[in-house]
Amino acid sequence: MTTTTNVASPPVSGTTPLPASSSSNSSLSSTTGSTLAGNFQTFLQMLTTQLQNQNPLDPLDTNQFTQQLVQFASVEQQLKTNDQLASLVALQQTTQATQALNFVGKTAVVDGSTAALTNSQATWVLDVPNSGTMNVSITNSSGQTVYSGSSSVTAGNDQAFNWNGQANDGSQLPDGKYTLHASMPDGSGNAVGITTQIQGVVNSVDLTQSPPLLSIGDQTYTVNQIKRIVS
Repeated sequence: MTTTTNVASPPVSGTTPLPASSSSNSSLSSTTGSTLAGNFQTFLQMLTTQLQNQNPLDPLDTNQFTQQLVQFASVEQQLKTNDQLASLVALQQTTQATQALNFVGKTAVVDGSTAALTNSQATWVLDVPNSGTMNVSITNSSGQTVYSGSSSVTAGNDQAFNWNGQANDGSQLPDGKYTLHASMPDGSGNAVGITTQIQGVVNSVDLTQSPPLLSIGDQTYTVNQIKRIVS
């Protein structure tokens, strides 16, 4: 009597894919850098299961196996690098905050043309390119010209221009914000603007902003806008 033996058909060439559940996909999509880096053992278990269920007639290519390990290791290393960069950013923000606090109470010079008139006194710092006649005009917060005049100056940086808050008619203007516009003619008679800076006491620092904001005369500036400390 002849016995017939049924031979199972070999599995399809290649490795048998693992089923992916919807919960696993959701977990992977919401995984943070730290948890993904911690799933290395899970990845190895999945890879081991894949090797156990592969087609013995067509085993997993060694190169593919190595590439999968290298790719996952690269992702893990990149995540660790991102965490380290985040730590450096946090450290830099802390350093900026500490540096900003040191400016409180100091008289600082920053780029700008709008200064605060306080107790009938406002000061601007000018960088005069050439010796000659300088023309100035001062406007209030509404843009109206409240003072204009000219004076002889010599070339040089860090020249203080003090204003007592008096208009051209001699009236005393109220304290507030005023903007200085300064220029002088060049060799061809064309008006050339003069770079202006303002100086004032740093009253406070807003550490809730990034970078921190320094308050000088009701105006805010970042640390990198400070040119120098006068006192």
